[in-house]
Amino acid sequence: MRIAISILLLALTACAPSSRRPGPSIPQTDFTFMDSLGVAHITRVVPLPQTISPEAQEYLARSVTNSSTAATVAERRALTDAAQARDSAANRALYPVDVASSVIAGVPVRIVTPAGGVPAAKTNRVLINLHGGGFTTDSGSLTESIPIAHLTQTKVVAVLYRLAPEHPFPAAVDDSVAVYKELLHSYKPMQIAIYGASAGGILTAEVAVKIKQLGLPLPGALGIFTATGDFSTLGDSQAIYSVSGLGGPVTAPSQNVQWLADYVGSANRKDPVLSPLYADLHGMPPTLFLTSTRDMMLSGTTILHRAFLQAGDDAQLVVFEALNHGFWYEANLPESREADQLIARFLDDHIAASR
Repeated sequence: MRIAISILLLALTACAPSSRRPGPSIPQTDFTFMDSLGVAHITRVVPLPQTISPEAQEYLARSVTNSSTAATVAERRALTDAAQARDSAANRALYPVDVASSVIAGVPVRIVTPAGGVPAAKTNRVLINLHGGGFTTDSGSLTESIPIAHLTQTKVVAVLYRLAPEHPFPAAVDDSVAVYKELLHSYKPMQIAIYGASAGGILTAEVAVKIKQLGLPLPGALGIFTATGDFSTLGDSQAIYSVSGLGGPVTAPSQNVQWLADYVGSANRKDPVLSPLYADLHGMPPTLFLTSTRDMMLSGTTILHRAFLQAGDDAQLVVFEALNHGFWYEANLPESREADQLIARFLDDHIAASR
């Protein structure tokens, strides 16, 4: 069944400036009509939730453009680089770390360590971050690594894998596996965790499947945040939410377009490495899944989590209230700090327990 849905985010009067209150031409009531083709035409008036922090309420109430004008790869990379510089500066103010550039197995990486160095008791372990950014940009090699390195007091190796469209699948997988294989010379597999968000969450699952296919020992833990395991179809939440949540253009399943086409390239969309939902997931390491109720990847994350459970794996799912895709990049939200602490505690506990 195809669904056409329009949702109005209406900030409560007490929280919204008068200039941003809806005008008379904007729907003020809920409406649903099911046409003869089974298409649901829906208007929902969604109040600003009171179940989240005041900071998160202000964050959600920001104006978001509905323009669908496509930016070039160069423009996206410039915008993403600027956003990461801003976000990582905010993170470093909360989580002091040292950052260095290096190369492992011929792949450029960032080495992020807690300020003052890694404590002696934790020098025998390492975390591998696979950053987000739609496989075409780097939005998270710093933003995703800085809080976790500080909170776990552990070295994080952020892999700067090759990007699409210049390097489609499986280049990112190959680069990430190469770094993992090299780190196996210095660390026990159970002392390594791999984690990532968005594209990096997808890649984390892909890399785990590839490691298993190669007959290599699996890492001690995985972190798969706001991701999907199936490139053959779009999830229900992608028909409702954009990267920004309720604002901005969406990629609906009915549009019949290949999501992240630059990355998928000519690969079989049900390749078990590209789409781990079709892989043998038995024996995966303990895994933390994380998403939120206005995340465009809510469906993909929960479907992959269920696949891990069906395979008998130890898989935990945390769903945050009301926030959008990758909200924890916003360092100063209480919910972001909570998410970072949850991630750090999970990874820290599972690689510590494997000594």
